[in-house]
Amino acid sequence: MALLPPGNFGLPFVGETLQLLFDPDFATRRFQKYGPIFKTRILGRPSVFMAGPEAAEFILSSHIDCFTWRDGWPQSFKILLGQSLFVQEGEEHRRNRKLMMPAFHGAALARYLGTIATLTQTYLQQWEARQELIWYDEFKQLTFDIASCIFLGSRPGEDTTRLSQLFTTLTNGLFGIGLRKAIAARNEILDYLTQVIQTRQQNPTDDALSLLIQAGDDHGDSLSLEEIRAQAMLLLFAGHETTTAMLTWICLELARHPDILQRARTEQSQLLALSSPASLSSPPLTLEQLGTMPYLEQILNEVERLHPPVAGGFRGVVKPFEFKGYQVPAGWLAQYSILQTQRSPEVYTNPEQFDPDRFSPERQEAKQKAFSLIGFGGGPRICLGIAFAKLEMKIVMAYLLRGYEWELLPNQNLEPKIIPTRRPKDGLKVKFRRKEEKSSWF
Repeated sequence: MALLPPGNFGLPFVGETLQLLFDPDFATRRFQKYGPIFKTRILGRPSVFMAGPEAAEFILSSHIDCFTWRDGWPQSFKILLGQSLFVQEGEEHRRNRKLMMPAFHGAALARYLGTIATLTQTYLQQWEARQELIWYDEFKQLTFDIASCIFLGSRPGEDTTRLSQLFTTLTNGLFGIGLRKAIAARNEILDYLTQVIQTRQQNPTDDALSLLIQAGDDHGDSLSLEEIRAQAMLLLFAGHETTTAMLTWICLELARHPDILQRARTEQSQLLALSSPASLSSPPLTLEQLGTMPYLEQILNEVERLHPPVAGGFRGVVKPFEFKGYQVPAGWLAQYSILQTQRSPEVYTNPEQFDPDRFSPERQEAKQKAFSLIGFGGGPRICLGIAFAKLEMKIVMAYLLRGYEWELLPNQNLEPKIIPTRRPKDGLKVKFRRKEEKSSWF
């Protein structure tokens, strides 16, 4: 008879919830002690944590019928994010994912390039004028402006600044920090979304919201106002929160590794030399250029691997299952560890080291085992916005690498803070300036 996984349930009811929330090494130490699966108690529920490509594939693909999204996340997620794609299941999820797909692929991505580039350049000029900044906060506002403009058609200004602040309050509430304030923030956001949706219904544009309003399923049915609001809320939340964290880590790692930074700069210089007339001092980015940045792509993959914005994904267990000889009952909570899976020494050489070349054509370490790079999920529910997120990050980083320099300021804590997303604790304080021909920094 199979046994329950090893581990400790901790205190009655509370279990080890506080350790999970506030100890960035909570899972690491337990995986080191117990192996790829261990039990604990989180939020009053017996839980199992699993790590490694085999575990990720088990939960995300091969045994997906044993798990549910809706019951895997705290009630606060359902209260604050509503009945969006995030917590939908089965046919409802498939229908709504299909309706939303056109906003994230193909021709839509091409239309977004100009908007992202213009907003990025505006922020770069502001940062240059300020010289010193906390980059996480700045990236958060930039990516929120991009998401608001592309998904809602809202122009940057007082409304988007206020919305961004409301989303910060809402995000904190997802993990039980100020839930009452978070609900009030959610209500304000929903009121704003209702007004925008009603305007778009009368005057459609080419933003993602208009595509959602006009979309119909296989039966000709469209989304209701309530459904559109829920999906728009998710688009804004998912469209900036994780991208902010990844951009912050990219810039931190490049500052720490000047040799890698120089290689990334050289790639951009070569692209400019090949594709731009000498008369243009600051030529625009093109989709063709964005598709020919293999080293920048390696850097993005390595940051996703080493610094995933979310350390793991939760699921409710609806069917008992066996993994590695251990039995997990129905009714438990299951977490697949993104962070530990992507630092597996069985897949990655020196997994704690920042090394973009592990994704080079010669090495391709992530291709040794399926589901070893899962920062954007995997299987049939892989992140719908993965192509959009990578497009956005490439554009921001290309402009940064082509025209600007940054230097880490002293006396700051750059250790990971895990709530609400994994990011440097003090937000990455930098000195920022336009790039000189010959820099003494690098």
